[in-house]
Parts: sequence; C-alpha cells; structure tokens
Amino acid sequence: MAATVTLASAAVLIAAICAAIMGYAIQRGATCLVAAVDELVSKRRGDRLLGLLEAAVWVAGMLLVWRAIGGHALLPIGYPATFATVTGGLLLGAGALVTRACVFGAVARFGSGEWAYALTPLGFFLGCATIWPAIGAFPAMVPVSPLFDHFWLLPPFALFVGWRLLEAARAGRAGQFASHVWSPHRATAVIGIVFAISLIAIGPWAYTYALLALARGQTDGVLVKCLLLVMLFAGALLGGWTAGRLRLRAPTLATAARCLIGGAMMGWGSLLIPGGNDELLLVGIPLLQPYAWLAVASMAAAIAAGLLIERRLPAR
Repeated sequence: MAATVTLASAAVLIAAICAAIMGYAIQRGATCLVAAVDELVSKRRGDRLLGLLEAAVWVAGMLLVWRAIGGHALLPIGYPATFATVTGGLLLGAGALVTRACVFGAVARFGSGEWAYALTPLGFFLGCATIWPAIGAFPAMVPVSPLFDHFWLLPPFALFVGWRLLEAARAGRAGQFASHVWSPHRATAVIGIVFAISLIAIGPWAYTYALLALARGQTDGVLVKCLLLVMLFAGALLGGWTAGRLRLRAPTLATAARCLIGGAMMGWGSLLIPGGNDELLLVGIPLLQPYAWLAVASMAAAIAAGLLIERRLPAR
C-alpha cells in the first residue's frame, strides 16, 4: 500500500514539473492557434502551424514507444465526429478570435504580464458551467485509437528524434543551446514532449479538463488537475520573467470583457465537441481521432474567416 502511494505521489510530482515546463515553453514560444492562423493568412507562412504539428508528432511517437515497451497509459480514446463537433470547433475559433488568443495563447499572454488573460480561463469555466446542464452527458466514446495500429511508425520516429537531438547537440557545441531550445518552433515541440511524459504519468490532464471538472462539480482527481493548472500558469510567469517580457499592464475594461466573453465562447464550444483546443491538439490529433481533426479544422477556419473579414472592414 505504501509503495502504491509513493508511486502515485512520484507520478503527480513528475506531472507537476512537466506542467511548469509546459507553461514556460508556451510563454517562450508564444504558442497560440490564433497566431498560427494569422501568420498563415497575413504572411503566407506556416511556421507556427508546423510547430503545433511537431508537438503532436512528439506526443504520438512517445505514446507509441510507451505502448511498444508494454506501458499502458490511461488515455481518453475519442468521440464520434458529428455536426456538434463542427459547431463546437466554430465556437472555439470565434471565442479565440474575440479573445485574440486560444487557451494556449491566454497562458502565454498571462505569462507576459497581460493580466486580463487570467479572465480567459474564468470565462471558460463560466461557459462550461452555464451550458453543461443543457448537455447533461458526453456522447459515447470511440473505443479504439487508430494510432496503435501503426507501430511501423516507430522507426521513422526514431530517425526524427535522432535528427532533433543532433540539431540540439550542434547548438550546444556552438554555445546556443538555450536560444535553440526556446525558439518558438522548438519551444512548441517541448510542449509536446513534456505533455506526453505527464500523460503517461497520470493520464489526461489538459488544463481545460480541470476547468470542466470544476464546472461539473467533480471531485475525483480534481485537486491534482487544479495543481497542474496552477503549475502551468506559474511556469508561464517564470518564462515571461526570465525572458524580460513580464510587465505590469493594467487591463482595460474592453480587454477584460473580450477575455471573459471569448473564454465563455470557448467553453461552450469545448462542451459541444467535446474538448478544448489544448486537448484536441495534444491528445486527439496525436491519437489520429477524426473528431479532433474535424474540430481543429473548423476552429482554424473560423479564425481565418474572422481575420479575413477584419482585414476588409473599414479602419474604424
């Protein structure tokens, strides 16, 4: 019994450290789907989208390795793709556009001292709390992940890991290891690596999980999820401080309202899908779940459409 408690405590400690590193990486990489889509629309570049995709590759590859050596992490397998999935994705995108940040971007901007973005998770919680009674229950889960039928992906993943390690070693020899690791693309990859470790250690915990659990009045495991949520935001603050970006910015009423309303819209969308975009990008996409790909595509389409409309509006 004591050994079981010790292992559980060690797993929580590992996950807490990973959450802090993840927050640090989100802030350093300015990770955000809104910024990624904006870069694609305005600059015709997909660097940030490729970074998010690489984070998903790291999660998928590390989970495959874990399964190959006999590990059995507790994973949410997925949900069916329905019209509600598309609607939820569009709401997620619209909410992120209103806020000017997805749930990742809110962490990054909070870490830079934009305190209004603390209202985004609050709005997400309120959105979940207001719509959850009308939903009542999630759809039945899809029992099998297509990812685990593709162990042939392990050799290409090993080559990919070797390539990235070689790049890191070269940067280290040149005295540029820190700048290499915390560049936007590499920092986003770090998010995928530490998230995979924490996923193996304690199971799914995406910070929108914690907010949803609180909104549903759940008590099972909610303290651990809240601890990881606190560590995530603490890591973001540390990232902003060490990068010299942490500044005291008194929020305006308009910014506070945008963060709160946009967060609520993202909460509504996440319940319809179901899943927040952190869960979709770091769990659903790596596990090759169709509902996650459909939801993220809908979210990105809503953001892109909103940005294009804004560009055509009068300057006022």
